[in-house]
Amino acid sequence: MKNKKFWQGAAAGGAVTALLLLFGIRITVGDGVLADPGVIKKLSYLEQVIDRNYLEEPEKEELEEGLYAGLLYGLGDPYSYYYTEEEYEEESSATEGAYVGVGVALQKNPEGGVRVVECYEGGPAEKAGVKAEDIISAVDGVDVTEMETSEVVDLVQESSKEAVTLTVHRQDVEEPLSFSVEITDVELPTVFPEMLDENTGYIRISSFSGVTCEQYQEAFAQLSEAGMEQLIIDLRGNPGGLLTSVCDILREILPEGLIVYTEDKYGNREEYTCDGEHPLEMPLAVLVNEASASASEIFAGAVQDYGIGTIVGTNTYGKGVVQAILPLEDKSAVKLTVSRYYTPKGNSIHEKGIAPDVEVRLDSELLNKEEISHEEDNQLQAARKVLGS
Repeated sequence: MKNKKFWQGAAAGGAVTALLLLFGIRITVGDGVLADPGVIKKLSYLEQVIDRNYLEEPEKEELEEGLYAGLLYGLGDPYSYYYTEEEYEEESSATEGAYVGVGVALQKNPEGGVRVVECYEGGPAEKAGVKAEDIISAVDGVDVTEMETSEVVDLVQESSKEAVTLTVHRQDVEEPLSFSVEITDVELPTVFPEMLDENTGYIRISSFSGVTCEQYQEAFAQLSEAGMEQLIIDLRGNPGGLLTSVCDILREILPEGLIVYTEDKYGNREEYTCDGEHPLEMPLAVLVNEASASASEIFAGAVQDYGIGTIVGTNTYGKGVVQAILPLEDKSAVKLTVSRYYTPKGNSIHEKGIAPDVEVRLDSELLNKEEISHEEDNQLQAARKVLGS
């Protein structure tokens, strides 16, 4: 059954609580910034200045959205911001890790249409023959060359058909190609497993979404069946994601005890624990770098505190705060930083990061390469050396 409430979005960075609070708003002026008559007077004056002098006709709705966004911007917190209704739907899709569509990541093409950035492995588009770098110019005969990416996504998702016909242009192919692609529930892949040799398993986790734990369990079972006796988990470039997701995966690894705890500004503490029923019983190395943030750091911090694996790579990003997404009645939302998190030993890594047990910087000649093979990846090779592989 197609779930029409989800649409495609990019993976969200940061540790985000799974609790999404739906609430009505009762405005209580109190002593907040909006209680200052001078602020209201200045806003009114600025609106008059815009009306008198701005070249174009301003959109009232866009001005309103800008006011709300500006209030959050005033916090000076890069992790707290306002979502319009459309932005919130995109964020919901990203954190859930599932949406209705055809299994592609799209980007606006400057010359017209939308470019297929990625075809998700095993998805409907890949099965139909669509490839990365294809340019989509029409959907079911509707010209999309002047449409925004979000409009093309809507056109696909709002179709009443079970499949859509995509007209695509492919480099070095003279005539346009046509593909019939099924519309279905698509799960965004976040876990990528493989065997590096006869006994070394490798799992790359790109983000922690609502589907990541299930994907990890499937990957671990697949590698175990293939003869895995030691494991490398690669969190390089992983910006984070759902706090609940990373905790669920750590429950597949850690012994009984504390995984992580959070504290808000009132000193309220919330603990996330592991029952220890599925401890990892094989050598483990975890790869991190400066782009491993938030939930990735929760993972690395727990592994390091319990001493059940070796952290290899470079110092992590240093995002040790948690955000909550608070939906509003008009279907917009705000994301607010609500607490700090601490590793099992009580360490806050905010603006400090996790220091690796074995520091290895990526070779300088590899920094600008789009694709790096396992053989030339010196950080991965260092992790294999740690495991004796």
